[in-house]
Amino acid sequence: MSNDPQQPGGSGAGGDVPDEHLPAAIERGKGLGELLLREKLVNVEQLHQARTAQKEGEGLGYTLAKLGYVEESHLINFLSRQYGVPSINLDECEVPEDVIKMVPREVAERHNLVPIARQGSTLIVAMADPGNIYAMDDVKFLTGLNVEVVVASETSIHKALERYYGATDYAAVMQDIQEEAEIALLRDEKGVDVAELQRETEEAPVVRLVNMILVDAVKRGASDIHIEPYEKDFRVRYRLDGVLYEIMRPPNRLKNAITSRLKIMSELDIAERRLPQDGRIRLVLGKEKEVDFRVSVLPTLFGEKVVLRVLDKSALQLDLASLGFEEDQLRHFREAIHQPWGMVLVTGPTGSGKTTTLYSALTELNRTSDNISTAEDPVEINMPGINQVQMKDEIGLNFAAALRSFLRQDPDIIMVGEIRDFETAETAVKAALTGHMVLSTIHTNDAPSTINRLLNMGVEPFLVTASLILICAQRLVRRVCKECAEPVEVSPQALMDIGFSEEEAHQVKPVKGKGCRNCNDTGYKGRISCYEVMPLTDELKEAILQGYSSIELKREAMRQGMRTLRQSGLAKVKAGVTTIEEVLRVTRAD
Repeated sequence: MSNDPQQPGGSGAGGDVPDEHLPAAIERGKGLGELLLREKLVNVEQLHQARTAQKEGEGLGYTLAKLGYVEESHLINFLSRQYGVPSINLDECEVPEDVIKMVPREVAERHNLVPIARQGSTLIVAMADPGNIYAMDDVKFLTGLNVEVVVASETSIHKALERYYGATDYAAVMQDIQEEAEIALLRDEKGVDVAELQRETEEAPVVRLVNMILVDAVKRGASDIHIEPYEKDFRVRYRLDGVLYEIMRPPNRLKNAITSRLKIMSELDIAERRLPQDGRIRLVLGKEKEVDFRVSVLPTLFGEKVVLRVLDKSALQLDLASLGFEEDQLRHFREAIHQPWGMVLVTGPTGSGKTTTLYSALTELNRTSDNISTAEDPVEINMPGINQVQMKDEIGLNFAAALRSFLRQDPDIIMVGEIRDFETAETAVKAALTGHMVLSTIHTNDAPSTINRLLNMGVEPFLVTASLILICAQRLVRRVCKECAEPVEVSPQALMDIGFSEEEAHQVKPVKGKGCRNCNDTGYKGRISCYEVMPLTDELKEAILQGYSSIELKREAMRQGMRTLRQSGLAKVKAGVTTIEEVLRVTRAD
């Protein structure tokens, strides 16, 4: 077999095909696998395994690279030489919007290609497989332009497709809805026609719109979806990195149909519109990705507001080292949770990441040698190897009742979703004092004030000092977008005013995102936690027994080296992870 594509008689695995003087780009009958075999870049066994592992819609080259049989960069260089076309790094180019609009999303995704530029009557297209003549024919037919191909890695093409086509085309769905027959608004709130409401929810445009809202929220990384009816308006908002953004405003007449569609999907009573309801939706995306939505329906003045909490397991990082702990904080926290008995409390407001911190701790503690039980309301993430119990207040199954039952189940580690009252606090303290490790959350503003909160609940000071090992307060700040981060000038005096020392103020170089397509022009992408970790040392325990106030406890803890929430945030500003504005938004001066 000849390795020279210009030699006549060169053959591939699929049979003898004369190369003649044709460019390699149009070697008839030779697929990528055959070309790679011919060049001895892969062997027959590797090719067979790649084709077996190849998923629907996934290119062979991408699968080979994923399995480690060939470097993606080597593959691109090979394809560039083989097909006689240049290669391109899509991460380094910006494609005009009018060029993107020339090729419909479904065509681009079907053929794994991205249009990148137009030169007169020629459209330049980046493709993972430059030999895909059918794709070129499709693009040529749709655009009426000649097609010139450049080769790019399939990974970069997937990123570009998400980047340029990621925004869901709500306008098209809205147009479909406008063209459909009017969906009547149910005006009789007292006597709801359930059959009519059921029919409305099955209208094709309504189903498509609801599905698009859910899928788009997952793609954008939203944590919550808010669907809100008003007197003359109806809007949908996503919470992205802790901040709500308006996404669309469907016609007001659709509010009943959309709300009812969501209630049907979460198996709630569509006829009940006067009382709050809670449910769950499970969405399957592809073969391996499942996303749960926790649904809350609340009657308001002008209809039912629906809030969906997005629980995307694949996007959840349950690794203590990646959450945002400083080195000394992580050491203290790990030492505490690995103690044989005692209580560790995580504190902060709703939405500050407490549950993620506790789940990460449980992931680290999850061993076959230990019996771990959790009492949660609700159970957000299913964790193999851990006995998780959903609270049901209506039948008397609350945190205190679950805790008492756990103590009869031979537990090693217990996690309580939240300490809300004296009964739960007392039972948790007793569990910690009788040889069990107890993890829980509590709502306070910082770590030192947690002590007063427990005392106000009625727990005796000597029980607090005997059971409590460590308190961890936390807040979430938005990360600066790496794609558009740039230095900002801030005077040393301004930096000193927010908490930096004089020496640090002359060294710190704050950054801020200017906004780009990658971060939806917000300047931020993702979130990270700021922590305040307070181990209960002997000195602090003595201070508690002497009746120190929260402020006095904080001073003593800082004297012993505790890093406050503000100091943790400033450390992240110094590292270029977040901005000064974010730290000022979620923390108070010490």
